[in-house]
Amino acid sequence: MVRMQPHPNVQAVQDALDAAGASTKVITLPDAVHTAAAAAEALGVRVGQIANSLIFDADGEPLLVLTSGAHRVDTAKIAAALGVAKLGRAAPEFVRRHTGQPIGGVAPLGHPKPVRTLVDVALEQYDEVWAAGGVPRAVFPTTYAELVRITAGTPTEVA
Repeated sequence: MVRMQPHPNVQAVQDALDAAGASTKVITLPDAVHTAAAAAEALGVRVGQIANSLIFDADGEPLLVLTSGAHRVDTAKIAAALGVAKLGRAAPEFVRRHTGQPIGGVAPLGHPKPVRTLVDVALEQYDEVWAAGGVPRAVFPTTYAELVRITAGTPTEVA
């Protein structure tokens, strides 16, 4: 039996999880899950349990918002709270440059260098949340508290 090596992005995420003392493991799904709804369906969980990793361009700097799959980020509210003049969805090349990961698979950690992170307080209502693992087919389970801890994220109302 031959064991396949994980994708380098998945390995980077698992290494970051291990380094942070997380007890979870990244798993690979049979098919890519590019949306929260697709991930929830594949995992048999509620869409709100999916921690979407959204990268925004905040005055030229990356901002990672981990938001519940059940709602959208209020960019005007976030920009005002952070004192950012311009906050918009980042282009795919901006996302890859700052995370090393493709849109649809951006993990909360495992990036080339730390990215400022906000964690949606709406995720706190779930005992288990799921986040992307570096590619669109990879995910890992965690808790809200652990997600905040391993990302050094700021709990924030983002909707």
